Amino acid sequence: MSVVESSLPTVLRERASFQPNDTALTFTDYEQSWDGVVESVTWSQLYRRVLNLAAQLKEVGSTGDRALILAPQNLNYVVSFLASLHAGIIAVPLSVPQGGAHDERTAAVMADTRPTIILTGSSVVDNVTPYVQTEAGQKPPAIIEVDRLDLDARTKGGSRAPIPGNPDVLYLQYTSGSTRTPAGVMVSNKNLFANFEQIMSGYYRQYGKVAPPGSTVVSWLPFYHDMGFILGLIMPILAGMPAKLSSPTGFLARPAHWIQELANNDLGFTAAPNFAFDIAARRVKDEDLAGLDLGRVHAILNGSERVQPATLRRFIDRFAPFNLQPKAVRPSYGMAEAVVFVATREAGDPPKVVSFDANKLPDGQAVVSEEEGATPLVSYGVVDTQLVRIVDPDTGLECPEGGVGEIWVHGENVASGYWEKPEVSENIFRAKIVNPSEGTPEGPWLRTGDSGFISDGEIYILGRIKDLLIVYGRNHSPDDIEATIQTISPGRCAAIAVPHDGVEKLVAIIEMKKKNETDEEAAERLGAVKREVTSAISKSHGLAVADLVLVSQGSIPITTSGKIRRAQCVELYRQDEFVRLDA
Repeated sequence: MSVVESSLPTVLRERASFQPNDTALTFTDYEQSWDGVVESVTWSQLYRRVLNLAAQLKEVGSTGDRALILAPQNLNYVVSFLASLHAGIIAVPLSVPQGGAHDERTAAVMADTRPTIILTGSSVVDNVTPYVQTEAGQKPPAIIEVDRLDLDARTKGGSRAPIPGNPDVLYLQYTSGSTRTPAGVMVSNKNLFANFEQIMSGYYRQYGKVAPPGSTVVSWLPFYHDMGFILGLIMPILAGMPAKLSSPTGFLARPAHWIQELANNDLGFTAAPNFAFDIAARRVKDEDLAGLDLGRVHAILNGSERVQPATLRRFIDRFAPFNLQPKAVRPSYGMAEAVVFVATREAGDPPKVVSFDANKLPDGQAVVSEEEGATPLVSYGVVDTQLVRIVDPDTGLECPEGGVGEIWVHGENVASGYWEKPEVSENIFRAKIVNPSEGTPEGPWLRTGDSGFISDGEIYILGRIKDLLIVYGRNHSPDDIEATIQTISPGRCAAIAVPHDGVEKLVAIIEMKKKNETDEEAAERLGAVKREVTSAISKSHGLAVADLVLVSQGSIPITTSGKIRRAQCVELYRQDEFVRLDA
């Protein structure tokens, strides 16, 4: 089935017509039961629920209104999004605000979008209502508890109900806000379908850009995050792949479920941030996988944060005894501003790691080196689904191969801008290259905010430009320093630069697992970690660590997608608010 020049509701309707009784989505709720409570829907059931909810939305909203989805991770979340589109209403996927604590992200998005509708669930509605604030003279948004509706009733007008035209903006994908206030990326139907075609080219080129029969999506990623949203919600519909879905809390409680689903479903297609690969490698036991075979896994995307070579090696080595093929592990690069996907290496190739001169990278030169202490980086391949250039962010000039600069992206998948932020959008989404090379358009270019370079035609990522540490006048990537730390202590860590007496000093914060040991044993273990980390950073980066802070797990602040909030780490450190295990 061709999805070119189509829409999500149209494709869903076709699937409901041609394969009504095939299972579309299966969600396993591990919060209700340790063994999981399973709910499945066929394509016709899913479409019926979407039609029924869309009819309700049309009664309280109009084309172009916003519907915030503040709901638990379950099948009703999927229905809520699709029904919004079917009703011509702009969907805004979000996470449920945590009870008892003010969620600044929810409050900011609520003020930014001024929603007409809030789609939620009865179990969390009390968490949501405190954020509903209406300006004088404005009608308050309609709060709909989707699980209280009878969405399986017969639809009015039948299953061939007309599909309305959608507004220019299909949905707002709010950024994770690791370096700035969350902003709503305005994704259009054209953007979404262009990126879907690019994804299929990147991961299914050997099959003619079509998922072969028997393919399955496996995902526990949150629906409100761009990677989880596209993988768990969009891919099943547009690619016609049944999906086995669960939640992040289910993954964290029992990471083995993720790997088991991949083994139990043919040609599994899945994704996770780098930290999840570490968790799976550490916590999945041999007995969890007894008798299982991972040889038929199609792709395990590692994205959302910079991919660490040590993590790839640990993950592949851990599951090699269960026939996991290295070529199935796919380091990937992307961002919400480009819908989600920008780059991955050619299908069929195992991950490629190249080492670069650690002394020249801070000066903006990527030089391949086999010397001890060189910085290993993961290749994200040759970008051929859209245009990517490395540009000097200050001059707007293209950098030569091996020159470090900002990654700029151009393609039909790039969104038009941020919701109601015209000045920021002009700067980020409509950048121009000065004196562009042959085959390079002047604009518009998306400034990603990421530092990287091209070497031997392939793209490498250094990290967020705003996160770069300037220590003694030289740029250092915190990701590089954190990768060095994780070779010694594999948990979450943060490298930050803290101003002190007019200069920036390097501080490292490391989460440590508490063990059943005496105070003396703990002091000896923590002291050994501090000595090894200090030595490794000095050896690999030529830097002295001014302070090493050892904290308990969960102490380092992160975004909704698991990225470290380094600016917040700096403030917590300066206010002496980290509870030190090594005090």
